[in-house]
Formats: sequence, C-alpha cells, structure tokens
Amino acid sequence: MTIQTIIDQTFDAQKKAFLSGKTADVSTRLTLLERFKRVILEHKQEIYQALDSDLGKTPDIIDMAEIGAVTEEIDVMLENLATWTVDEVFPLTGAFEGSEGRIRAEPYGVVYIIGPFNYPFNLTLTPLIGAIAAGNTAILKPSESTPATSAVIKKVVEKTFDADIVTVIEGGRTENEILLAKPFDFFFFTGSPNVGKIVMKAAADQLAPVVLELGGKCPVVVFEDADSDLLVERLAFTKFLNSGQTCVAPDYLLVPTSIKSSVIEKLINTLRRDYEGKNIGKVVSERQIEKLAGYLEKTKGRVLLGGDYQENSRQFSATVVSDVEWDDALMQDEIFGPILPIITYDDLATVRKNIIEHHEKPLALYVFSRNEQAALDFISTIQSGDAQINDALTHAMCPQLPFGGIGPSGMGKYHGKTSFDIYSHKRSIRTVKA
Repeated sequence: MTIQTIIDQTFDAQKKAFLSGKTADVSTRLTLLERFKRVILEHKQEIYQALDSDLGKTPDIIDMAEIGAVTEEIDVMLENLATWTVDEVFPLTGAFEGSEGRIRAEPYGVVYIIGPFNYPFNLTLTPLIGAIAAGNTAILKPSESTPATSAVIKKVVEKTFDADIVTVIEGGRTENEILLAKPFDFFFFTGSPNVGKIVMKAAADQLAPVVLELGGKCPVVVFEDADSDLLVERLAFTKFLNSGQTCVAPDYLLVPTSIKSSVIEKLINTLRRDYEGKNIGKVVSERQIEKLAGYLEKTKGRVLLGGDYQENSRQFSATVVSDVEWDDALMQDEIFGPILPIITYDDLATVRKNIIEHHEKPLALYVFSRNEQAALDFISTIQSGDAQINDALTHAMCPQLPFGGIGPSGMGKYHGKTSFDIYSHKRSIRTVKA
C-alpha cells in the first residue's frame, strides 16, 4: 500500500469518525486523556532512551521539559474540561430583549499537527492534548530528524487511541506534502518560518484556521540595576538547555557598558563550573554543527569561552562571544545552538531601535531589572510573542499562560484554556421563546 493510499484512508476514517460524533462526548474525551497520561508514564524508560539517542537529553531534563510538560497539560485539561465545555447562556438585551443567547464550544473536525525536532515529545503531543480536549480527531507528523522519539510517539499514540481518532504518520517531505494537500479543518505547525509559510498556504487553500509556532532571535536586555547573580544563573540554564536548541532560548545578550565586565566575568566562571568539558546534549545534525561552526568562523567578535565541537558525536561546547555588533554573522538569523553573542549598549532607546530594526517581533523578550515597572514600561515599547522579567524560557512550560508568537515569530496561542479555545469554534445560538 502506498503512502498516498495510507494517508487517504486515514483521513477518510478520521472524518467519518468525527462526523459520527465519536469524539463529541466530554466524558469520552476525559477518558482518552486519562488513558494517554497513563500510557505515557508506562513508557517512561523508552522515552528516556529515545530522547537520549536523538538529542542527548538526560532524564531530569526529559521529566521537566518533555514528559512533565505533556502530563501537566493533560492534568489542566482533566481538571477544567467539564467546566469549559458548558454552554455560556445569557439573556439578550436591546432590540433582542426577551430572547436568549448561547455560546457553544464545538470542535473543528480533523486536525493536522506537525511537530519539531528540538522538543519532539512535548511539542508534538502538547498541541494534540488541546485538539482532543476540544473534541477533534488528529493526524500527527513528528519530525523525521528525531527518528527514535518519532517511533516512541507512534507507539504511545497507538496504545492510547483508535486510529480513527489519532494517527501518527512518520516520514519527511513527501509525507508532509501529501498531508498538506488534504482538506484538514485545522492546521498546527511548530518549526521554521519558511516551512510555516508553506503550511499557511495549505491552510489558506482550505480556508482553515492555522496556528504557527515559529522562532526568532529572542533578546535578553539587562538593565544597570539588574541582579547580576540571578541573571547569570538563569542565563546559564536557559541558553544552553538542549544545546541551545530552544525556540524561546535567549539568543543574544544586551548589557550596559557600565556592568559589562562584571557580568561577563560571572558568566564565564559559572559556565566553566557547570559546562566546560561536559556533555550539554546533542546538536540535531552534523549539518547544524557545520552551520554553528560557520558562525564562529565569520564572527568579528571575541570568543571568550568554548567554540569546540565534534561532528561525529554532534557535540558543541557552551560558547560565549563578546564585542559583537548588530551586523555580525551571529546576528543575522536565529542561532539555535549553544553560542551566546554579547552586545554592549549605552542607552535603552538605541537598544529598542536596534531590536525593532534588526529582529522585529521576536518570539520572546527578556528583561532583567530590580525595577518591575521600568521593565514593564520597556516591554510595552517592543512587540514580542511573550515576555519575562528576571527569567527566560520558562514561561513556555506554564499551562496557565498562553504561549505563541507574533508576525514572523508565529501566530496563535496555546496551552491550557487557550488550547481548548483555539481548537473550538465558538458557535452562537439565539433562542426566541415560543
């Protein structure tokens, strides 16, 4: 059987199941989510092995950023779904006084979810949880760049769901092109802006809603009054987690000239203590290793730490580059690796201008300052998907906060209640009492 036939039959079966009302009952959705969590936890060891093989992730990181992120999202749905699915009923006023309004959350239908390589378990399955909670069926395509994790995702899904509710299609460009040509009712993509544009065109052909979780160079802006110890502690973890392959990782550091030396000294000492000579995970491919090495060959900045790499084992050391300018090779595209460029500045107005001019609307903006209001005021002057004060990256793991980009960093938000909402068509119903 060809892949075209498999996909055609899978899509038709899911459409039939959806139209039959198989996923309509809320208690059915809750049962599926409970089973999903149980099956995931039963396969913890296999998930550990897969993510170690693909990306060199350790069990503690997997528990936090992969398995833990997924099960926590399930818990939020289990706790709240019965309330979220109740119709909102209210009396209408004005010219419609005497009649009743009703807003009902209804599923869209068959959803296509495309997962990325960097957090392949989390960022493929967390979008699925919202789709199931809202009553949709779904076809998933995990990243072909992480084959071991893709295989375990397929196994977990098949042990949880009937194929006409959720199916995993493994593969690469060929499979994706076939899937994108199907008349899905909703598209969800996490990955690069270039592929995001392709997905958006496919959604446009179907006049279907789409969520795009893309990327961008996320700046860290340090104020003069920042707690430098806190800054270094958070930066050392969030920048180099998963070998820097996190879409919301700090991409570059903006430090006032007045505190540059002390911040760099503390950062270098911390990184030497925590990372020098140690495995910080695997870069996804030798091709990406070459790309990162190319940045260092072209940079005009000073490499203060790291720069070492091994292509065969896909290792790249934690690297810091100072005296970087806005036109540097390191400042052209999202780095997506364990290299931190440092730019110094003298006034915040120029910082704001340069961020907007060079890397408009990043996925996240990070500000470190003891003055919360000053930080909030600065954040309000720069558009970004999300922002944090005195931390980085971790907001993306919080199910209570909507997560997503804006403009070139994406469109649409998800997590928790927001996930349920994006996958639900809000249908208005008016009743005139007979």
